[in-house]
Amino acid sequence: MSAKWEKQEGNIGTLTIEVPAEEVNKALDKAFAKVVKEINVPGFRKGKMPRPIFEKRFGVEALYQDALEILVPDAYSNAIDETGIVPVDYPEIDGTENFAKGQDFTFTAKVTVKPEPKLGEYKGLEVKKLATEVTDEEVEAQIQEQLNRKAELEIKEDEAIVEGDTAVIDFEGFVGEEAFEGGKGEDYPLEIGSGSFIPGFEEQLVGLKAGESKDVVVTFPEEYHAEELAGKEATFKVTVKEVKTKVLPELNDEFAKEIDPEVESLEALRAKLKEQTLEQKKAEAESALRDELVEKAAENAEIDIPESMTHNEIHRMIDEFGQRLQMQGMTLDLYYQFSGQDEHALHEQMRPEAENRVRVSLTLEAIAKAENIEVTEEDVNAELEKMAAQFGMTNDQIISALGGNTEILENDIRTQKTVEFLVENAKITE
Repeated sequence: MSAKWEKQEGNIGTLTIEVPAEEVNKALDKAFAKVVKEINVPGFRKGKMPRPIFEKRFGVEALYQDALEILVPDAYSNAIDETGIVPVDYPEIDGTENFAKGQDFTFTAKVTVKPEPKLGEYKGLEVKKLATEVTDEEVEAQIQEQLNRKAELEIKEDEAIVEGDTAVIDFEGFVGEEAFEGGKGEDYPLEIGSGSFIPGFEEQLVGLKAGESKDVVVTFPEEYHAEELAGKEATFKVTVKEVKTKVLPELNDEFAKEIDPEVESLEALRAKLKEQTLEQKKAEAESALRDELVEKAAENAEIDIPESMTHNEIHRMIDEFGQRLQMQGMTLDLYYQFSGQDEHALHEQMRPEAENRVRVSLTLEAIAKAENIEVTEEDVNAELEKMAAQFGMTNDQIISALGGNTEILENDIRTQKTVEFLVENAKITE
């Protein structure tokens, strides 16, 4: 077998594959062995019909389709290996009508291949590292958040609603004189200032007391998910049934120990929160630095990204999104109903991120190739040991979970080393 690759416009080319008559005949033999087991012919046991009689009765052409299904995939795969191309989509096969017993067979495959980026500047990129200092105000904000979580709601007697209170309300919404679907609720606990209702709704309840009613007039956002309400003015008839206020626990050493049993005092809790926040900020700053360097290197590269690569990445992202929804007890179909989107809308929403992911991946791959960044056996073993310890598994179990080989792991390590290379060669200012 021989193969010839001719690059054409963009990332598309033609693979011309020549298969000798000997391989054609072998494929026909395999096709006959398959077909003869499936046919019933009077006078012969199933699978025992001689080849000459089969060809005389049905014609050798009856084997061609099965032979092509056997021959073409193998020949195409061998041609890819021979020419070294990297397809990113299914090929368009042409020329199969020339297939015939005892003759050399030539067919073509129109193939979209992985693009070769033209790298721009990727060494000496200038980036600023995010500040990592932790202020006392940030620590106090975390403590305040913990206080709010531990707060209890206490009924206010004959007192007006203020920001932060929870109002238990009955409501019904109208557009004009018509009540609309989903606009009614009873005994609904609404925290004033939470922003959980339509903009302008919560603010109009401030000053009301339990037992009082009010017509709350709001305008739905133009991009509201229910199209029949988007941009329209609505009136909600609201009755306040109860007003509750937050009662915070006392801020002392006992509270600190309740939040974190490992500390003995409020000051120790503050010190620990400050240290944890500092470590978190350092990690976030390091991650942001790497992301910025990668983005800049990708922006500087010239890449003609095939639509098929973007399309495949979008579907990977949708699969990931669907898995996250399942963890929350929701399905994609339910998400479409609640969001008012359909699959096409979600597809297009994810397109920019998918294109960027592909661009970044291709850029890092090209940099690794340009800089001869290699992954050693020691690198792989070290990563396997790390993963084994993390998941409580053996190295062999990790490899089995990866599909029986370490190719995915090697690609991840190569990517990590390439990003490290960008960091080491960057101009970083604090």
